[in-house]
Amino acid sequence: MLVARDLTKEYQSGTQTLAVLKDVSFSIPQGDFVAIVGPSGSGKTTLLGLLAGLDVPSRGTVEIDGVGLHQLSEDARAQLRGQKVGFVFQGFQLIPTLTALENVQVPLELRGEDGAPARARELLTRVGLGDRLDHFPTQLSGGEQQRVAIARAFSNRPRILFADEPTGNLDGATGAKIVELLTALNREEGATVVLVTHETNLANRAQRLIRLADGLVVEDRATGATA
Repeated sequence: MLVARDLTKEYQSGTQTLAVLKDVSFSIPQGDFVAIVGPSGSGKTTLLGLLAGLDVPSRGTVEIDGVGLHQLSEDARAQLRGQKVGFVFQGFQLIPTLTALENVQVPLELRGEDGAPARARELLTRVGLGDRLDHFPTQLSGGEQQRVAIARAFSNRPRILFADEPTGNLDGATGAKIVELLTALNREEGATVVLVTHETNLANRAQRLIRLADGLVVEDRATGATA
């Protein structure tokens, strides 16, 4: 489903070249739940941006579902993301003037799909918010807002979901529930999930752990967890 080959990302700082990622390579089969961990500054978020086609590498390639992102224009990459990719961020990124139901419907309406309200209602019910459909983000707790964001991410039935520190703004118990929810949706929807987190105890809920340090993959192992 996802293949990274020799990914390198460099930035110029004055006369110096800084390498944030260095020759990162791995492949992730369809349906897997993978956590990318490492300390701050290890390159986790940079890697996620490259994998999702939000940024381009200095060297190396990324393939999503057999399509090489390096072969696509920026518009074509955006189109691929709309068709096959979902995102969950630390900051929720909900539209404050829309209800929970309307926030989840947005990606479907942008694609011109029929049945957007029914699909949004179904997903919000599955994440435990069937009684909060008409609430605005400010009327929801942080955990509830993140559940709305997860429902929105799965609304277009993505082939792959990228989650960047999805529990970073939540307390430990709420964060654990969010990871359980991602695990359940990974299993039920069949989407590949790539989770970036600095919390090892949450990462161990994934089936596989990839650890970064100083822009390098220093560990890549199965955790023993089951989806």
